[in-house]
Amino acid sequence: MSAAVSLQDLTAQLEELEREAARSIAAADGSAALEELRVGLLGKKGRLSAVLGAMGRLSAEERPLVGQRANVLKEQVQGLLHERLESLKQAALSERLERERLDVTAPCRYVPPGQRHPLISTIEEIVDIFAGLGYRVSEGPEIESDHYNFTALNIPPHHPARDMQDTFYLAPGADGQERLLRTHTSPVQIRHLEANPPPARIVAPGRVFRRDAVDATHSPVFHQVEVLALDEGLDFSHLRGTVMAFLKQFFGDLPVRFRASYFPFTEPSAEVDVQWRGRWLEVMGCGMVDPAVLEGLGIDSERWSGFAAGLGVERFCMVRHGIDDIRRLYTSDLRFLEQF
Repeated sequence: MSAAVSLQDLTAQLEELEREAARSIAAADGSAALEELRVGLLGKKGRLSAVLGAMGRLSAEERPLVGQRANVLKEQVQGLLHERLESLKQAALSERLERERLDVTAPCRYVPPGQRHPLISTIEEIVDIFAGLGYRVSEGPEIESDHYNFTALNIPPHHPARDMQDTFYLAPGADGQERLLRTHTSPVQIRHLEANPPPARIVAPGRVFRRDAVDATHSPVFHQVEVLALDEGLDFSHLRGTVMAFLKQFFGDLPVRFRASYFPFTEPSAEVDVQWRGRWLEVMGCGMVDPAVLEGLGIDSERWSGFAAGLGVERFCMVRHGIDDIRRLYTSDLRFLEQF
């Protein structure tokens, strides 16, 4: 037989539950503890449900009074739980911000910024000079066919000029053509003229490969820049004026001389020297485009004429910066590179 329950007893239990809930929620130190309190206070088997279970022994007039008081208590407890959870979240965020805070007034270790490699800056300067003279950049593949690297440049098979360049040959391509690592950037001129009818003014920077023994002035991998101008009425005076303008802008107002030379794809041909610190230095080769090269491209050599010039970037870089060994440009020695 159930014990008798009065309105006063249940009201007292609800008030005590309110006080205990406030103390317990205020002391909770985490979301897990708050969830455990919620279940213990408001869950189906919680303390509030136990108090409400005894309402059936009250009179019909007293039950609504206990029900109203229980609803108020439930809302109070839910509010306290929410406030405490938000307070814990804010405290955790403040702690994290404090822990991860950066003191921007603290001294830091200075890390110097990166800078351009002397070869890269030399290429850029050369290309910029020719761009200022009206030339635009054109590029081509480093793996070339025998046709573009030799034949189209008036160097047919068994031509003695092929002995001038010791070549890295590769396996033939799918089309059966012999493949190689280009020995100069001149193939870019052929590819450009195949795709673009004259007139033309291009500058072609790029990496080239030859089977040279490594020493202070030779490397199997190096860089060239070539220029090509093709138009009506061009002659050697235009070539000389262009070369002189370029060298003056790069080296300054130095003595320059042209010496007769031979290249299979230009006729006449010349090598160019500058007088640098009291001695003559060979810096580039040049010449008028051989009519045979133009005719091989289907270009009327009676109407169109042109000139080409090529230079080794490493030579220009070494002369400009007083570098005595080409190998220094490829060792990635910071003690050397930080000088530029």
